[in-house]
Amino acid sequence: MPTSTIVILAIYFGFALLELWRSNLLRKEEQTRDDGIVEVVSTGVLLALTQPAILFSAAALMGVIAPQWEGALAGINIIAAIALFLIFDDLTQYFWHRASHSYAWLYNLHRAHHNARYMSIRLVYRNNLFYYMMMPGLWFSGVLIYLGLGWVYAGYIVVKLLVITGAHSDVAWDKPLYKISWLSPVMWVVERTISTPATHHAHHGRHASDPAVQYKGNFGNLLFFWDVLFGTAKITRTYPESYGVENLPRATLGQQLAWPLFKEGTEVDALTMSKPPTSPAS
Repeated sequence: MPTSTIVILAIYFGFALLELWRSNLLRKEEQTRDDGIVEVVSTGVLLALTQPAILFSAAALMGVIAPQWEGALAGINIIAAIALFLIFDDLTQYFWHRASHSYAWLYNLHRAHHNARYMSIRLVYRNNLFYYMMMPGLWFSGVLIYLGLGWVYAGYIVVKLLVITGAHSDVAWDKPLYKISWLSPVMWVVERTISTPATHHAHHGRHASDPAVQYKGNFGNLLFFWDVLFGTAKITRTYPESYGVENLPRATLGQQLAWPLFKEGTEVDALTMSKPPTSPAS
């Protein structure tokens, strides 16, 4: 097993143990039977099938389209290599996520992520199965690996998982740091650079009237800097009172996992997306 995979598993299970100890990992407040099924299936399919298949397929397509480019970037500077992943993976994921809150058909693929009424590491990869199949960043990452940057991707994905797992966990690592006055300038930089529990929890908050909630922003995955740069950031150093999205009809199990194959129940449509801030898109 690759070292990066071992480290990723250690990070995930480390946070899992922390939640098991501090906030009851397996029995979250307001969770339903469907929640656990969606999380297990979506996470398992992504890690065991979708992500490897996309990375392999992207490399295979490049082998047909541009065989002469295989390994072409293997010798570039590591800073430049990391920058390529931040742009072609993380920045494209920012825009993909932002689009998912702007277009009804994409929100139907993403709504499973917001259907949960709690925060947890269980949500990290909770999405419709087709959501990740279509994610541009995964395909671009496969191309960059083909171009010889697999060695950088191994480290990049470890750092990314560390940040996004910490940002979704309901054991907020940033909360005690905000209480240390001399760390305030440091945290000012941190919260504008990477996703933190406070900034990402805001995106999952339930009520638009809650000052800590930011439905229409805080889309960043690894870097929160994209939100700062493109004007979608809201930083309060506080946390929502509750999670989920107000007025969002609960999707069926089939809708959450495989819409549009399963259309029973209530779909999010263009009219819903255009409503004021209490709508799912807001």
